[in-house]
Amino acid sequence: MQLLKVTQTAIFTFVVSLSLFVNHSESFAQKNKHNTPASVEQFPIPADGPNRLFYIQRSSNINTILYDANVLPNNKLDHKNPVHTYWIRYTEGGKKQELSNIQRTLAYGLHTSALEGEANAYEGHFLAYRKRRFIVKLDSHGEPIALFPINGKMQVLKKVFVSVDESGLMPSVNYIELWGKDAATGKEVYEKFKP
Repeated sequence: MQLLKVTQTAIFTFVVSLSLFVNHSESFAQKNKHNTPASVEQFPIPADGPNRLFYIQRSSNINTILYDANVLPNNKLDHKNPVHTYWIRYTEGGKKQELSNIQRTLAYGLHTSALEGEANAYEGHFLAYRKRRFIVKLDSHGEPIALFPINGKMQVLKKVFVSVDESGLMPSVNYIELWGKDAATGKEVYEKFKP
């Protein structure tokens, strides 16, 4: 039994290391193939969609991870999968691509569960960063929103930028920037932090 646990741990460690290496190698190849913008303002802005919650961009390349609410025809969030996460591969002509299993379960995927005491609302966290929890629900106008802690207050998250240091063997995060708006006033909000 102990040998089985050690073997499972070794396999998991190998898979995580391999996924980071593959992402790092892909980023390096794409960075050399396509010039990465010098600042976040120069990154492409994905076309907005009716169920768009937010998107994530990384300094490693211009490919973007989008997070859309899964709204059913009865105007309820899909209780099995309230958020659809996928790529816009700008380095490949802007094609849409689903996340790989490793990306979904280790890097960019979400864990969600029904929010106790509120119908049609889900709480969760990023699988790669569990320190800040978010809420996905429909606002008073029936529009899907993701509430996320920005400057210590739950705000409507719109955009995330991750600055990645790729100088070492394994990439690490320099800082994360968050853009959103105040849920009550609509005023734009911003936070930059090091995880």
